[in-house]
Amino acid sequence: MQKFDGFKAGKYRHIKVPVPFFSDLLPLIDDLAELKVTLFCLWAMAQKDGAYRYLRDRDFLNRPELFESLRAAVPDMDPAETLGAALRRAVERGTLLRVEVVLDRSAEPLYFMNSASGRSAAESVEAGRWQPGDAHNPVEILPERPNVYQLYEANIGSITPMIADELKDAEAEFPGFWLEEAVRLAVEHNKRSWRYIRAILDRWEREGRDRGLTGRPAQQDGQKYISGKYATFIKNAADD
Repeated sequence: MQKFDGFKAGKYRHIKVPVPFFSDLLPLIDDLAELKVTLFCLWAMAQKDGAYRYLRDRDFLNRPELFESLRAAVPDMDPAETLGAALRRAVERGTLLRVEVVLDRSAEPLYFMNSASGRSAAESVEAGRWQPGDAHNPVEILPERPNVYQLYEANIGSITPMIADELKDAEAEFPGFWLEEAVRLAVEHNKRSWRYIRAILDRWEREGRDRGLTGRPAQQDGQKYISGKYATFIKNAADD
């Protein structure tokens, strides 16, 4: 048996281990390699930045101390095979969530902790709400957009049954970011009504939506949608 010399004097970084790990998860883990990989994940996730934290294969493969630990756990098996088996057990147990993305034209698994934020992140990736990031975080997970009902209530007002029907139709008819932008313009110009928002959406559909491509200041660009031949209708709609 190799002996441990103890923790040396000085200050160390600490990581948070959720209490349910000890009360709920630890009694279930019946494999030493799985336990070691689970503890490694708790430590490695804490080293990541951002709201959505995940591990890639390279995060495991580039850690020689983890491989030494796995070799000690299963001496008669290659540590890489032990790692793969331990990760599969952790996923099957529900400790980790595994989803695949395509990076550099090949599929790569991402591992999330099965927590509220991890589940949200994994669902976002599976729904396609991600884009390539930087070298440190190659997958940028996009925040889920609020649905049109939440968007309307938070910025415009309460929803009547008639408005609910209108919003449902608009959600099916227009891209989500159009709805967000139209609501933002309504708030900016203090024209908080569905008719005003709908008039903007209809004009974008007829004439094209070039906001963000023309290089004009936001105020000038927003003014475009309340001027011209439809200005009287839009202004009247806002006053209803």
